[in-house]
Amino acid sequence: MATTSSIDAILSLSKRKGFVFQSSEIYGGLNGCWDFGPLGVELLRNIKDSWWKAMTYRDDIVGLDASILMHPRVWEASGHVGQFSDPMIDNKTSKARHRADNLIEDYIGRLRTKGKSADADKVEAALAAASSNDDLYRIIVDNAIPDPVSGTTDWTEVRNFNLMFETHVGPVADASSTVYLRPETAQGIFVNFKNVMDASRLKPPFGIAQIGKSFRNEINTKNFLFRTREFEQMEMQFFIKPGSEDEWFEYWRQERWNWFLSLGVSQDKLRRKPHERLAHYAKAAEDIEFAFPFGWGEVEGIHSRTDFDLGRHQEYSGKKLEFVDTVTKDRYTPYVIETAVGATRTFMAVLCNAYEEETITAEDGTTDQRVVLRFAPHLAPVSAAVFPLVNKDGMPEAATAIYTSLRKSFRVDYDTSGAIGRRYRRQDEVGTPFCITVDGQTISDGTVTIRDRDTMTQERVSADALDEIIRRRLQHSSR
Repeated sequence: MATTSSIDAILSLSKRKGFVFQSSEIYGGLNGCWDFGPLGVELLRNIKDSWWKAMTYRDDIVGLDASILMHPRVWEASGHVGQFSDPMIDNKTSKARHRADNLIEDYIGRLRTKGKSADADKVEAALAAASSNDDLYRIIVDNAIPDPVSGTTDWTEVRNFNLMFETHVGPVADASSTVYLRPETAQGIFVNFKNVMDASRLKPPFGIAQIGKSFRNEINTKNFLFRTREFEQMEMQFFIKPGSEDEWFEYWRQERWNWFLSLGVSQDKLRRKPHERLAHYAKAAEDIEFAFPFGWGEVEGIHSRTDFDLGRHQEYSGKKLEFVDTVTKDRYTPYVIETAVGATRTFMAVLCNAYEEETITAEDGTTDQRVVLRFAPHLAPVSAAVFPLVNKDGMPEAATAIYTSLRKSFRVDYDTSGAIGRRYRRQDEVGTPFCITVDGQTISDGTVTIRDRDTMTQERVSADALDEIIRRRLQHSSR
């Protein structure tokens, strides 16, 4: 019998095993910021490598790594300076600050939990129809939505809060030196569109992919890694000829769905959610959502953005960002299909998807408990662990030789502490797919046992074949 994860269980495991730590924890922590530990950086790197290979190991997409700091006019052109804001409301009693729409959404969730579906539907309809901060304020007041901290309903007006972190370049901090930490990686791609097209001798349809840090001064961070102030994105902008956007949107929405399946994410924990209300520049938009322990949450967005982005940068910079076909003399500003996935959120989704608490019944009827992370093997932070059965009779020396050989190709652990069953459990808990045990027979015939994490079955194989066996199984899992 297996049970799945809770946020508390994931948080506990993450710290205990070195996946994720609270940033600056010894000073009380910094809200909305997290540090990836030794196992966390390996899992995150494997996820990013999987995305990079899926997106750029093809002939129509190239990579880019744009600067975090950009000219402030970039953010004026993109609309972030004037429009990148969330509706904020404060409770006068507790002084707690909330994002108004999230406050309403949480209230809707509580109504549904209490079986008040009709009331929830009414509030949800009002939220969907809201078009201003005044509308949000009226929903909160009319429904007497309480502050989660104090329980009171004494609210300020709803006002806009810009999410960009502001800083300065140079020795003088004034309006002329203001720059921003980027709130998304996409704009670095748009402003380099012509540079990349010319340097790489590409023509539409082609894409530019980038992995990088983004920063948003969220009103409220919540749900562990789901909403943070510093996070990593994996974005690709695909530049196409106007008129072909429907075909390419359909192509990329399927490609991106398939990628999540390739990570081993269970299909019943994924869903597609088309946007009911589109941005003024968008022709189509759809999110891929994952069933986190707290509910459904977006992990990736696929957007058909027309020529809005290149058109705006063309207008603000005064530089042509067009494609000119030298054969047909056709000239146009490309349309864009965007795929934007959160590396940090995908990390959390993969961790939640993999976590299981399992009761194991032995042949004699006794039971045992184990926590296991069922990562797709190619994502696992540690690919294999090597154990000498006992610390004598030449077994440690043979195990060390195998470990030294394998770590040239894979991330490998070596463990001599405790009974062999206890060592298996430690590796199950961090998701190691293969455990290799060196025993007395190894000394006589050069074979070892390799144990599978998920089935717990053991197979006798030649120690000399381990590199190829592990490589083949990791490659198979990544397809």
